[in-house]
Formats: sequence, structure tokens, C-alpha cells
Amino acid sequence: MSDRVQGYADAMFAVATAEGDVRGISDELFAVGRAVDTNDDLRSTISDARIPAERRIQIMDDLLDGKARQATTGLVSMVVAAGRGADLGKIASALAEKAAQSQGKQVATVRSAVALSDDQRNRLADALRAKLGTDVDVNVIQDPSVVGGLVTTVGDTVIDGSVRTRLSRLRESL
Repeated sequence: MSDRVQGYADAMFAVATAEGDVRGISDELFAVGRAVDTNDDLRSTISDARIPAERRIQIMDDLLDGKARQATTGLVSMVVAAGRGADLGKIASALAEKAAQSQGKQVATVRSAVALSDDQRNRLADALRAKLGTDVDVNVIQDPSVVGGLVTTVGDTVIDGSVRTRLSRLRESL
């Protein structure tokens, strides 16, 4: 990870800590980062230096209006104004790692075909805690290519319980 990405994550962590809502801001930034990473048009627009910074910021402000905390919107604006919009996903991931480490936890990135409810996220966190022996913060990425089930990554450990992988294994065994 570059020093620049880590520097932004550290600054965001300081702001989130001062706001008293590290988890909430981190979760929102993770979602915004995923949205930017998965939308080529949005990513290229907010990182295009030919578009005035005010316009790029306004695009993100409009997208986040009423859907994110004011602190989250301000942090996104800071990154976009600095011309680092394309790095937003990496910065948000680094922030999630820092936030989890500050609480003695690890980050579990979960890919699921459907959104998970808070109850499902909590049960998943409990199951991962039992399996890994450490507390985890769960970040969910909705990914239709998973088809069903979950693909969970915690550090270097990947737990693939997706239907796609199970079908693939079944196909290979036949």
C-alpha cells in the first residue's frame, strides 16, 4: 500500500475518531469506495483533472446527499478535490483496516450475491470469531457473480462457500 493511501486513511481515521463514529464513517466510506471501484464512468469522472474540482466534488455530494453522514461526505470531497478519486476504494479499505486494528480486530471482506441484514452480519462475525479466534469487522460487497453463498477474506485466509465454486467443483468431479 502506498504511503499516500495510508496517509489519507490516517487522516480519515483522525476525523472519524474526532467525530466519535469510526465504525459508521468507515462503513460508509467503504461503501462509497466500492461504488467508485465498480463504476468505471464514475471513477474516471471524479479523477479527471480536466473537470474542475468543484464539479467533481458536486457530483459526489449529489450522490451522497441524504445517504451519508456529513463527515463522510466531507472526507470524500477532500479526496476528490485532491485528485485522488480513483484511489477512494483503496483509501477506504486502508481506513477499515486501521479502524479494526484500533479495536484489536481484523477486517473480514465478504462477497455475497445479496445484501446481508445486520442480524446476518452479526451472526457471520460471531461465526468468524469462533473459527479464527479473533474479533472481526465485517464489510460486505454485493457481488452477483457469487450466485449464492459467501466468499470471505480475512487477511490471507479465503473461505469460499459460494455456489459458483461448489458447482465448479461438482463439474470437475463429474
